[in-house]
Amino acid sequence: MKRRRILADHLATIVATLPTSPGVYLFRNAAGTVIYVGKAKNLRQRVRSYFQSSRPTDAKTQALVRNIAHIEYIATDTEVEALILENTLIKRHKPRYNILLRDDKSYPFIRVTHEPYPRIFLTRRLVRDGSLYFGPYTNATYAKHLLRTLRALFPLRSCDLPLTEASIRQGKFRVCLDYHIGKCLGPCVGYISREEYARYIQQATEVLRGRTSQVARELEAQMHALAEQLRFEEAALVRNRLRILQEYTDRQKVMSTEPLDRDVLGLAMQGSTACAVFLSIREGKLLDKRHVLLQHAEGIERATLLQAVLEQWYLQQSDIPAEILLPEQPEQPALLTQWLSNRRGTPVQLIVPEADDEAQLIRMAELNARAVVEQHLIQQAQKARRLPTALYALQQDAQLPTLPRRIACIDNSHLHGTDLVSALVVFVDGKPRTSEYRRFRLEQAFGNDDFAAMREVVRRYARRIQEGQDAAPDLLLIDGGRGQLSAALQALAESGLAGRFPVLALAKRLEELFRPEEPEPLLLPKTSESLRLLQRIRNEAHRFAVEYHRLRRHKRTLQTQLTAIPGIGPRSAQKLLSTFGSVERIRTASLEELRRTVAPRQAMAVYRYFHPTDPSPSTP
Repeated sequence: MKRRRILADHLATIVATLPTSPGVYLFRNAAGTVIYVGKAKNLRQRVRSYFQSSRPTDAKTQALVRNIAHIEYIATDTEVEALILENTLIKRHKPRYNILLRDDKSYPFIRVTHEPYPRIFLTRRLVRDGSLYFGPYTNATYAKHLLRTLRALFPLRSCDLPLTEASIRQGKFRVCLDYHIGKCLGPCVGYISREEYARYIQQATEVLRGRTSQVARELEAQMHALAEQLRFEEAALVRNRLRILQEYTDRQKVMSTEPLDRDVLGLAMQGSTACAVFLSIREGKLLDKRHVLLQHAEGIERATLLQAVLEQWYLQQSDIPAEILLPEQPEQPALLTQWLSNRRGTPVQLIVPEADDEAQLIRMAELNARAVVEQHLIQQAQKARRLPTALYALQQDAQLPTLPRRIACIDNSHLHGTDLVSALVVFVDGKPRTSEYRRFRLEQAFGNDDFAAMREVVRRYARRIQEGQDAAPDLLLIDGGRGQLSAALQALAESGLAGRFPVLALAKRLEELFRPEEPEPLLLPKTSESLRLLQRIRNEAHRFAVEYHRLRRHKRTLQTQLTAIPGIGPRSAQKLLSTFGSVERIRTASLEELRRTVAPRQAMAVYRYFHPTDPSPSTP
């Protein structure tokens, strides 16, 4: 009770000192994890409202307030700046009590690179370097079809050569097969000017935006101009491209007799599952249907859901239409209108339609949203039936917040402090995912300091997660005891991933399970499914680490034997081993074979070392 009073006084002091300017506030729990990010026109007034007993709140907000242990804020000049910062922080921290769009890394984008001669390709990773991104495409098949259409329409390069004006002038590159079959005009050797290539990129970008009418008119004018100049073969090529474009646009459903650009948003909820569907209409035709599932949406009012969806969705869109049709007004329509208009550069309208034809579009979007929700629930039920019962047992026994479908395990291996390596294995739904196994050759010399080794490997693993190279686990399992667990937690805190996922340590001697902030280890019954699963994962990590350690030790031993030969250093020893495979094979190699691998003087030194009594070879 006393502790709760102290906490309440601490929070009241922070609230009283908050500024009255716009900004973003962050609520942290006792472990320091960000559990909620919000924006406000008046920071003090907004944050104070959470702690007023007269304010009616739902169960979710009550749970949020109970878990607040500290408040931080970032003041901004305008409310629009706060909106942008809020969504950036939500994407970074993924707070427990915020409405989240499902992670879009599983969905592809089409990227137009920011280069002198841009490339267009599918990607699942966003790099903020000035590139344009279109998507995410929830239908990967459609995205691939669209990319094939662009390659048929425009002779754009598909290579990843680092083309610059200087490299082209120096003649560093040669044309590839795409040039010879007419799919590329050879920018790598200067056969097409940068300006002409940029015109093709501009046309391709317009097609990606769904604005094909202007591109069709340009192609038609180009075809007629070439025909008038009696360049009939080139005119025929342009005609073929025009036909491809017309076939692509003909497959799009006409939604309006007027050439309007608009998005239509439909929202559907069933239980704790919510889905938003966006119909993209460009020049009066339905260009695409995309959907996104919402996390942490249970018990939230529709206006609040719409606000969160619009903010997070359009933060990653480069193409914002002039009109957005909505089933009802979001929580802060004026703020959204101002922000979207600033991003587009021209006014954007948020419209709740009254006319029958526009209301029909909303009904169509909501019908699609309900279908996605139902399909998602069916898929989740099917997955749940297929999941091993050990996962549910582990969640219950270890008191994990979510079902540990993705478990990563780290183990170190060394021999008296030498050849120190670490290995990471990943199990998904109780099965090994060998494609995601990782080996780490530790970069610092730790000797027998297993804790320092654990800090390094966890720090490097955390960096891979932050850079998008590895997916974050639902559970990180450490092979070791309390010390190894503390080292791992310290590394995660230093990397900014503290609290992002649960971390447990399993000690070998008594099979004790150590948990953060729990003074006593958990002893699971030897017959429990959860312990057997953890043992299987831990043993696989140990096997993988020992295998890598033996490989490293074997190579070092062989190299040491070879480097004992005068004139043979580590690099030459490695080259010999790579070529011949073993020291025994090097021993039986002829002088001529050795000379084909290393320098003549080194070859003679190796041969003399293994054949000291052979008088036949002469000194080179």
